[in-house]
Amino acid sequence: MRTLPLLLMLICGTAGAQTTIQHPTNVFPGKAWVTATPEGLGWSLERLDEARKFFNTLPPASLVVVDHGRVAIEWGDPAMRIMVSSVRKSVLSVLYGIDLPSRKLDLDTTVGQLGIDDDPPLTGEEKTATVRMLLEARSGIYHSYVAGTPAMLLSKPERGSHAPGTFFYYNNWDFNVLGTIFERQFHTTIGNEFHDKIAVPTQMEDFRSEDMYYMHAAPDDPTSQKSVHPAYLFRLSARDLARLGYLMLRQGNWNGNRIVPSNWIEQSTIAYTENARDGAGYGYLWWINGFGLPVKNFYALGALGKFLVVVPDRDLVVVLLNHTEFPRDAPTMPLAEYNKIPNVSVPHMGHLLELLLRAQGSAQLTERPAADSK
Repeated sequence: MRTLPLLLMLICGTAGAQTTIQHPTNVFPGKAWVTATPEGLGWSLERLDEARKFFNTLPPASLVVVDHGRVAIEWGDPAMRIMVSSVRKSVLSVLYGIDLPSRKLDLDTTVGQLGIDDDPPLTGEEKTATVRMLLEARSGIYHSYVAGTPAMLLSKPERGSHAPGTFFYYNNWDFNVLGTIFERQFHTTIGNEFHDKIAVPTQMEDFRSEDMYYMHAAPDDPTSQKSVHPAYLFRLSARDLARLGYLMLRQGNWNGNRIVPSNWIEQSTIAYTENARDGAGYGYLWWINGFGLPVKNFYALGALGKFLVVVPDRDLVVVLLNHTEFPRDAPTMPLAEYNKIPNVSVPHMGHLLELLLRAQGSAQLTERPAADSK
């Protein structure tokens, strides 16, 4: 009579093990990612094939999808290091979260109090902008800056047109100055902090110290690109960037090691500006709830199609890196010429994400026309 209970225990144990394999939680990669087949994680292969066909219409790119801590999809070259453009800003947000508790920098300190200026000089009103306003891209400082797309430069407001804190403008001056403030106040470099406090503890496979570098204003740059504050740039692989996304998904915890305070992740992924661009909000250097998806998400976005997307309710991280990098002379290109560069647009990425979510399962998504990949 003892055979039946024992058999039931074995059956239940086996079922539990299968559930764990199909939907693992809190699984962390070591030197390499743990992998799983999409079908083993419950994905629809038929719907995944639709996603693959659409991906193949895009410019050459790397795609990595992490489901419950395991790499389910690798298309393209996941190890290729690519300049991730404005994804750098979300990286810096994470670094601020790591270092703020020990350095005790008050986010409501003004740039004037921090001794921040530029050439030509800031006005008295501009100097009242705070670090928090820079993080939210609401500084009201419309000074010339290093790097930026033609569209950003064309949409830049006139200096003095909006008081600090009153208007959202996706502003490379704000973002570059945040790099200057970080290095001055925390007495370190962005590259060293990223290497020591993110790349090493998360065991990034491809990042090298020289993959973080600066772009300074050049003597022959037009006035619109002149500033004393350089842009800080990163080259990252899709599989390494996925580790940063997984760190965010796990609320700053990495296999029991607290790397980023969870309250910072919560604060930085709140939309302080609703509908900032393309229907998405903007937090502290992160885009919030974009792509028209019916599930909450936050993401980093770089020019020409560099995406790091975190979907907490699906336990999903999606990284897509267009292999085409942002040209050094892009800010001076006519907009029509810039628009000819191979690009993965936000609508393209939104449609790919929709297809991936359908393939993954449970959510019922409304059908919409496929984005034109041309």
